[in-house]
Amino acid sequence: MVCAIAVVLAGCGPPGPSRTPDTSANAANAKQSVDVPDIGGRPRSAPDQVGIATWYGKAFAGRKMANGERFDPTKRTAAHRTLPLGTWVEVRRVDTGASVRVRITDRGPHGNRERIIDLSKKAASDIDLIRIGTARVELRIVDGP
Repeated sequence: MVCAIAVVLAGCGPPGPSRTPDTSANAANAKQSVDVPDIGGRPRSAPDQVGIATWYGKAFAGRKMANGERFDPTKRTAAHRTLPLGTWVEVRRVDTGASVRVRITDRGPHGNRERIIDLSKKAASDIDLIRIGTARVELRIVDGP
């Protein structure tokens, strides 16, 4: 009798969230988003990656990138080792909070494993990275520009 009452009472609470399991290939690699405060106090999702950003400019101008386009240092583009080409990423400097959105068009950076993204000169300029050359950044995958 006690067990029957417990079973009935257990079903009386508010229903939990209904969710159909995601069986897609990306479900295994998906990260759960967590809200953390931004510098300005607004909620902000946890970064997808944290590391060092670098930049590259006119020395590579006109060269073919991994996506087949020619590199233009005046566009907001970037190189990343593993993100799918065409992915849009918000790059945010940890020390200043300055951010820029870029499209992944190339592969890199090569060498130092702490370096996670190479920004075009335009994107680097937008977050004041030109003079210092490198900075610690957070990357967040976004829907577009």
